[in-house]
Amino acid sequence: MSVTPPQSVDLVIEARWVVPVEPHAVVLEQHAVVVDADRIVALLPIAEARAAYAPRERVELGEHALIPGLVNSHTHNPMTLLRGLADDLPLMTWLQEHIWPAEAKVIGPEFVRDGVELAVAEMLRGGTTCANENYFFPDAIGATYRKLGFRALVGLPVIEFPTAWAKTQDEYFERAGEVHDSFLGDPLVGTAFAPHAPYTVSDASFERIRVLADQLDIPVHLHLHETAHEVEEEKKKSGLRPFQRMQKLGLVNDRLIAVHMTQATDGEIAACAEAGVSVVHCPESNLKLASGFCPAEKFRRAGVNLAIATDGCASNNDLDMFGEMRTAAILAKAVAQDAAAFDAASALRAGTLNAARAMGLEEQIGSIEPGKQADLAAVRLSDLETQPLFHVASQLVYATGRHQVTDVWIAGRRKLAGRELVGMDLEAMLARTRQWRERIAAV
Repeated sequence: MSVTPPQSVDLVIEARWVVPVEPHAVVLEQHAVVVDADRIVALLPIAEARAAYAPRERVELGEHALIPGLVNSHTHNPMTLLRGLADDLPLMTWLQEHIWPAEAKVIGPEFVRDGVELAVAEMLRGGTTCANENYFFPDAIGATYRKLGFRALVGLPVIEFPTAWAKTQDEYFERAGEVHDSFLGDPLVGTAFAPHAPYTVSDASFERIRVLADQLDIPVHLHLHETAHEVEEEKKKSGLRPFQRMQKLGLVNDRLIAVHMTQATDGEIAACAEAGVSVVHCPESNLKLASGFCPAEKFRRAGVNLAIATDGCASNNDLDMFGEMRTAAILAKAVAQDAAAFDAASALRAGTLNAARAMGLEEQIGSIEPGKQADLAAVRLSDLETQPLFHVASQLVYATGRHQVTDVWIAGRRKLAGRELVGMDLEAMLARTRQWRERIAAV
């Protein structure tokens, strides 16, 4: 009788708990995730994994939860270099009188590169493995993510006024096409159109975006209904709410990533559900800028794909997805006036699989399933701050800090090992960050 020898694979990660996210609200005890090359090939009990697989590397996580890498579905990561520059101000004052003038003085490929690198280091140390980027110089942004081996969807910016990136509308679209083409087939970096907001983009530009997004098969990543002021100004200008204007222009469809949506009517929520729109909830940025409250539980109950994101460091002021999930869950309960609203498992799903779905990446990442990319984060739950432990999902959302993330993999490659960044020069990065601080402070 022949015995089948163990199959050779690159990596087996054994964990006290595995939280796959799909199926929903499931926690598997004493399970192993088997990885070969960049993909998950099996999820099974540890004893069975040891019998069936011979890994080149085995990682034993005795008191950890292994979760999908967190997916930050709305970021402006070069703005990490503007963290804390102009706090405690309302949105338009913050943008028009502080952020935009500062950016105009320093923005360029080097600013973008160094800001993204700082952001990647912060995200990895917090268990985040993918970002949905929305900023200028997407060529430099994408090149930096590619160099660092970090997964990202890079926004192709469109705005109605000249910037250091493009001077005319035709140039915005020409450069968008060039950047899109440069990342075709890249295993980690993709693209999306990133028109800034209805109040800064014309109907003509939105119409071009709608046609091109269909042709290129990419999402449209848009700030929408961030504040009541935005809604009132659009009504004065066009007689329509911004969402209605997007409907009229054909943008309300399953490609739309609608960010913020703090001012949503029941009819608009139903329209999002019917059209397949993804809504990205950035609770801490909305709270800090006093922008309003996204009705997260209403969106969830309506069947809308609801994701969670941090927004940029200039308005949050961090890229901590654990903190964001906790705030989202607690805030949703207060807004819904229902303590059972937006439970912990739903919050974790919004920070992983739902966020991946918003970005069109749900077949690749967002859950721990065979065939998917091995984007994974190990979270140590033995710390006193997460003891005693009764329910793993609740502890991850309501008690865990990002400092408890010990190890991270993207596409099967270790990016964080025992809290140490792999392949990144932390001291050199911090030195460049201090130089940018001096330059920006002098503006």
